[in-house]
Amino acid sequence: MKVSDFIFKFLNEEYNVKDVFMVSGGGAMHLNDSVGNNKNINVICCHHEQACAIAADGYSRINGNLSVVNVTTGPGGTNALTGVIGEYLDSVPVLYISGQVKFETTIESCRELNLRQLGDQEINIIDIVKPVTKYASMVKDPLRIKYEIQKAIHIAKSGRKGPVWLDVPLDVQASVIDENNLEEYKIENINTPIIKEQIDEVINILQNAKSPVIIAGHGIRLSNSIKKFYKLIDKLDIPVLSTFNGFDIIPTDNKNYVGRIGTIGNRYGNIILQNADVVLSLASRNNIRQISYNYENFAKNAKHIIAVDIDNAELNKPTINYTLKINNDVHLFINTLNDSLENIEVNKHTKWREWTLNIKNKYSKLLDEYTVSNDVNPYYFTYELTNKLSNDDIVTCTNATPSLALFQVGIVKENNRMFCNSGCAAMGFGLPASIGAAVASKDKNVICLEGDGSLMMNIQELQTISHYNLNIKLFLYNNNEYASIRQTQDSFFKRRTGCDFNSGVSFPNWEFIAKAFNLKYYCIDKKENINNMLDEILNINGPIFCNVILEKDYLFLPKISSKELPNGKMVSRSLEDMTPLLSKEELGENIYKG
Repeated sequence: MKVSDFIFKFLNEEYNVKDVFMVSGGGAMHLNDSVGNNKNINVICCHHEQACAIAADGYSRINGNLSVVNVTTGPGGTNALTGVIGEYLDSVPVLYISGQVKFETTIESCRELNLRQLGDQEINIIDIVKPVTKYASMVKDPLRIKYEIQKAIHIAKSGRKGPVWLDVPLDVQASVIDENNLEEYKIENINTPIIKEQIDEVINILQNAKSPVIIAGHGIRLSNSIKKFYKLIDKLDIPVLSTFNGFDIIPTDNKNYVGRIGTIGNRYGNIILQNADVVLSLASRNNIRQISYNYENFAKNAKHIIAVDIDNAELNKPTINYTLKINNDVHLFINTLNDSLENIEVNKHTKWREWTLNIKNKYSKLLDEYTVSNDVNPYYFTYELTNKLSNDDIVTCTNATPSLALFQVGIVKENNRMFCNSGCAAMGFGLPASIGAAVASKDKNVICLEGDGSLMMNIQELQTISHYNLNIKLFLYNNNEYASIRQTQDSFFKRRTGCDFNSGVSFPNWEFIAKAFNLKYYCIDKKENINNMLDEILNINGPIFCNVILEKDYLFLPKISSKELPNGKMVSRSLEDMTPLLSKEELGENIYKG
């Protein structure tokens, strides 16, 4: 059996890999042939390696398992890097298998010469991807192929998850092996036990708290702890705040849900956070987007900030001074805490719960700015769209307008999946991510919220949707500009550069584009048309391109803005002090006095 045949046979039989995202290439010719000939694996051919990588991100998030990407040597590997970075930062497990020139013509074979290149189209992809993968290795010995696959996948799925990369030279791909005579990787499972004293301390702190909150991080889903988490919050009856990378963890109508936090969070979520005296952060890395650049004031009234994270580095970064650090798997922590609470009468914090719900009700209404015009405001459109979705629908979105509107006002129903890429936040994410989600979910409705600027980064993947007839409804947020860049430049500079038509950026006729890719086209250009058009579009099976023409010069509101100090220094406002600014009197009214 050839090594390349073994790779995909082993992935399918041992790891249940059923789909592989690929762009073919000469350096991967044996790999391409083998995956194509494996009757148990479905090959999805994208038109750019970045799209393959991002599709794998979307696939893994929905499938809950490892996804696989096959690319070729040189630019085939480097093109995938943006997707790899996104997966590394957001803890998404993906296995990359790249083709490479024959080992004897790699610079690795004569590293002492310090060559830039030896083989045709060759590049040392391993050294390039090492900083943004959990493991990266060139397979030099055919007899170690099983070992390398086992090791890579174990590392990808253990601890804090992430991407891994195996580079396979052509001569190794073509080598004939006996699959019963291969070296194996010995897996050592190291389980760090929860320290009982830490659990007891957490319970004691929560029992004595006056205004506790839980931050529900993305790691709750990554560790398959959703149901156990629901059991925990039902028992504790503590207000729950969700995060940008994990806001679909808790439905909007859950009795404990009280908002989303961060620089682009809800006003009510941030107000509640800032009034908490105890914060229990579960599997959230609390990045700058979440805690703001004014991170000294994050949870400014909290006497205790408890963090549970599998990555010890996240517990020790300089932005937050956690009072109790628990370096462990959140799944184990939640299970142990649930068990420890079985026979305890918990403090229900009734007065605090009532106050948080009052704040939520006070500020959860759509802003007047969203509804005054008959033109389409992105926040209003997103609210109406998510309100119409079914419980098992999936939403992928790109960054900027679609993700900001979704995080601010999107309605999450039970079993909905909604995500973008948080850490890398690349333009071009939404469309290929929806492809991965559609492949992973088969017949479910996949909604793609895509910006016009973002779509231009991976526009070629409209053909992938069309070719495979994927059940994706693409809603193009058409503002004819880079809206977030326009707002930044208007705030800080006297002119615009590279963000709209007059400053150098323009867009095509989207109806022509949809027709060129053989996609059914719709256009929503007035608020009064939204409901009827959505009802029609969401009931169609198959790919749809809907051009949503947005109102001019809308702003991202509410948001954290900066203020100038007497010495001229610009600083970010505290999280509860969002623009549009509230009066000092109203800010004072929003202080919990329990």
